[in-house]
Amino acid sequence: MRRAVDAVAACAYSADMVAPEVISPLTPADAFVVKSLHEQAFGPGRFARTAYRVREGCALEDRLCLKVELSGALAGAIHFAPIEIGGRGGALLLGPLAIAPQFVNQGWGLKLILEGARRGAELGYELILLVGDLPYYARARFSQVPMGRIRLPGPVDPARLLWVELAPGAFARYSGDVRGLPRPL
Repeated sequence: MRRAVDAVAACAYSADMVAPEVISPLTPADAFVVKSLHEQAFGPGRFARTAYRVREGCALEDRLCLKVELSGALAGAIHFAPIEIGGRGGALLLGPLAIAPQFVNQGWGLKLILEGARRGAELGYELILLVGDLPYYARARFSQVPMGRIRLPGPVDPARLLWVELAPGAFARYSGDVRGLPRPL
């Protein structure tokens, strides 16, 4: 099975890369600039997407919501939300992942994905699910979910429903409907 943590181990940072300290947890002070980045990257139609509907009213895993800052500017941000699949917890929904236009094609999206996956594995999460483009996410070892195995509460192109294991054999334990976990009161 393909595991994101294996991709982390295989991904060598080149000597000219900026120090890893530029990746850090999002804070409440980042909310406005991250919202602006999402508006710029995805537009107003993002709220109609099924993945957004899963996350609506749900908790985020704050320990895995990360940002990249370069020279004081937000270069990118990633969110992860805990979900249940078929009533089983221990899974995450990745997204949104957004990179500011001036930092696109510099590898920051992949670094955010891999760092979030590494931290998620350390926290005991077993699987990451997302809706996205396989050619992009395959670099982090994501694969297409077999048709009908996992269902989101709305329309999704089956070719864009992707998964990666954080724990060996995890995918075999997951099937059924996806449900976001509500925010605690």
